[in-house]
Amino acid sequence: MALPGQPTLPPTLQTSSPSSSSPSFSSPPAFSPLPSLSPLNGSSKYSSKQNNVLGFAEGHEKWPTELCIPVYSTSEVIEKMRGKLPNKSVEEHPYRAMYSSLIGGIILDPTLMVIPIDDHMVHRGHGVFDTALLMNGCLYDMDSHLDRFLKSASAAKISPPYPRETIKEILLFLAVASKLKTGSIRYWLSSGPGDFLVSPPRNSTPTFYSVAIAKEFSRILEGVKVITTTIPTKPPKFATIKTVNYLPNVLSKMEAEEKGAYSSIWVDDQGYVAEGPNCNIAFVSKERELLLPRPDKILFGCTSKRLLILANKLIGNGILKSVRTRDISVEEAKGSAEMMFVSSLIPIMPVVDWDGKPIGDGNIGEVTRAISDLFWEDIISGTQMLKTKVTY
Repeated sequence: MALPGQPTLPPTLQTSSPSSSSPSFSSPPAFSPLPSLSPLNGSSKYSSKQNNVLGFAEGHEKWPTELCIPVYSTSEVIEKMRGKLPNKSVEEHPYRAMYSSLIGGIILDPTLMVIPIDDHMVHRGHGVFDTALLMNGCLYDMDSHLDRFLKSASAAKISPPYPRETIKEILLFLAVASKLKTGSIRYWLSSGPGDFLVSPPRNSTPTFYSVAIAKEFSRILEGVKVITTTIPTKPPKFATIKTVNYLPNVLSKMEAEEKGAYSSIWVDDQGYVAEGPNCNIAFVSKERELLLPRPDKILFGCTSKRLLILANKLIGNGILKSVRTRDISVEEAKGSAEMMFVSSLIPIMPVVDWDGKPIGDGNIGEVTRAISDLFWEDIISGTQMLKTKVTY
């Protein structure tokens, strides 16, 4: 597959060794905080112990301890970075392959799976992302995730560097290169590198990255505890876009963990249940009605959309009476018979305790188990329309 303006990806993917050549410094860089210091014994290190009387500038305190800052060559940087990785071979590392539109190809060495520091996704959070579940050599519900990815990109005003079908082919190439049969494919679209300003440079090209991650999946058979987070919810305009700007999500999850819970629940300004930090929420009422919060105020997931379809099977056999999306008050939600998280990589996770009080009888309910069974059947042996086969 030849990418626009990029080299062809060959069937046999090869890595090339980084250049061993590197710049040598006979004096500190021009922007060094200690411009008058010289290298120690001819090495590329600068010490604050020399000329300690400088004390930065007249009137400032002296350096309290010795500061020794190395200046590394390219090969030394790679060696240092490789030393930070877990003590595993490349084949054993969970990040098996990365695609970068900056180089137009696939990287197999985790040490080199990097993006520029001036990429606006890094320093401004101007980027979107999505995930594909890889199970038994097939990408599950890939088209739904790609559609959401491109919808998020449009809302974030980022134009993809490739058309939709090319992005899809890249993800399939990446799965092949990773040799993974089970795991996940995460992918990002950034407004691109170029500077450290707020808006992207006019001549910048958006960048596309993707990583194949080794991971085993299984059904969750134990219920979890959750809390109501004190972190404010995102306004609908931003909540409905899957961006990399996850600070509220991170703080919400950390708050839960600090309080001994698995995760947290957002409640909006009107007192209605919103979502979790990286998942949707579903409830089973005492009347056996499956309820999900309205999709127009949250990041309504692809898995939740699939749930609305699969759950109809439970209406036919009498396990459920109906399936609806609507506003759900906290009081109603806490009084439900069953509760569950809904997400892409863990389709159904039972919730049995909220703010220290049991949901229903505090055990995993019949409907939750039935829905979990439906999803795993759908992922492993369900309709082929939702599966994109990877040709290894």
